[in-house]
Amino acid sequence: MSFHTTLMADREDDDDGDMGVKLETRPKTKKPPLYKVLILNDDYTPMEFVVHVLERFFGLTHSQAFDIMLTVHKKGVAVVGVFSAEIAETKVSLVMDFAQQHQHPLQCTMEKE
Repeated sequence: MSFHTTLMADREDDDDGDMGVKLETRPKTKKPPLYKVLILNDDYTPMEFVVHVLERFFGLTHSQAFDIMLTVHKKGVAVVGVFSAEIAETKVSLVMDFAQQHQHPLQCTMEKE
């Protein structure tokens, strides 16, 4: 019996040791930083094109896209979404390429949240 109890105690010590290791590693694994993707206003890009971009590249409904487009129009800029760095970079690149293909000066940028 005492031998079994010793094993149980050893296991508990091991578990405590493992938990200590896990706690030590948690601060090292931070969540990746998030980035806001922004659409900027200009005097040339048609409002309907901006709505189309928001629907196509950000998965917004027509109503959501229209509201964000109005915010861009009135305030000069609007946050379209918050993403990991890779996704934000991809979305910015897709929007900029699409705008250029359609000869619109629409600007899309990202900044750390």
